[in-house]
Amino acid sequence: MNERVCRWGILGGAGIARKNWQAIRHSGNGRLVAVASRSQEKAAAFIDECQGQVAHDPVPEAIGGYAALLARPDIDAVYIPLPTGLRKEWVLAAAAAGKHVLCEKPCGTDAGEVREITEACARAGVQFMDGVMFMHNDRLAALRQELDAGTIGTIRRIATQFSFLAPKEFFTDNIRLDPGLEPLGSLGDLGWYNARIILWALGYEMPVSVTARMIREHHGVPVSLSAELAFGGGVTASLYCSFENEHQQWVNLSGTGGHIQMSDFVLPFHGPELAFEIEQAHFNVEGCHFHMERHSRRVATREYSDSHATAQETKLFRKFGELVLGGTPDPHWPEISLKTQLVLDACLRSAREGCREVVL
Repeated sequence: MNERVCRWGILGGAGIARKNWQAIRHSGNGRLVAVASRSQEKAAAFIDECQGQVAHDPVPEAIGGYAALLARPDIDAVYIPLPTGLRKEWVLAAAAAGKHVLCEKPCGTDAGEVREITEACARAGVQFMDGVMFMHNDRLAALRQELDAGTIGTIRRIATQFSFLAPKEFFTDNIRLDPGLEPLGSLGDLGWYNARIILWALGYEMPVSVTARMIREHHGVPVSLSAELAFGGGVTASLYCSFENEHQQWVNLSGTGGHIQMSDFVLPFHGPELAFEIEQAHFNVEGCHFHMERHSRRVATREYSDSHATAQETKLFRKFGELVLGGTPDPHWPEISLKTQLVLDACLRSAREGCREVVL
């Protein structure tokens, strides 16, 4: 392995791979060596389009076929943005080839698949991580400091929503509603983030039970779903994920001494800083006077939202590169991928069984 940089390959030309083409370029410790598609022509077209906007030097090589890329000795790690229905096959192949794996989410169609691929990576001694970018920004570290300091007291309730209003053609043309390629639909595409932020906030404690409602499906694929999660000690959380509501991506953490609101926890609003609001309202009654006083504080971190060396997608690839170059895989990352998938499995099972409570 080159000791100075992590040498990357990309399997597939999904839209998100264009964003991460740039993230590898900005990472500082990574170099994109090759991109593979089902044909060399498709890989070359992807490279030409991306290279025209964000240039790599040297230009990455176009490879026909994913297996050919995995066979190359000059690649240390692969980024796999392939559809969920194809991920297990190629993560297992990458691990067998000794490649470290950064995988888009959801990492499998169910927890059984995720367990199989994370165990394969562990046996092969390679790092596995999912592509949740917000895990790597500075804002999340600042939020953890506030929670650990007891700023809002003891967390009692977490609520989160991730949704966007899909156009009409989405329901006929987009693979996110293809039951063979993306069987988890909005739950996998959006709900993964909802579940992750809830688990993260609670130190990866697993819920005791889950109750979910399937609001709408399309050919057996979740379009809109809501769920209620119950944790030990009376803590509760809710999530809502949907392809048929306006673009929202917020989380609210409510405690005994205030609450924290983050309005853009997945894809930060464009700009040079990321922020959240702390609210510690006071309600005072003085005879006939009822006062609800607002006491708020804004916490911001200086980092760009996207397309920058400080952006969260860049930090994701930089962190992964550090783990690869360090030579010792961190088991934390595959563990939280599996926990996230277990929560999604419980949500789907409950929703499919008429909102029946599922005990984990």
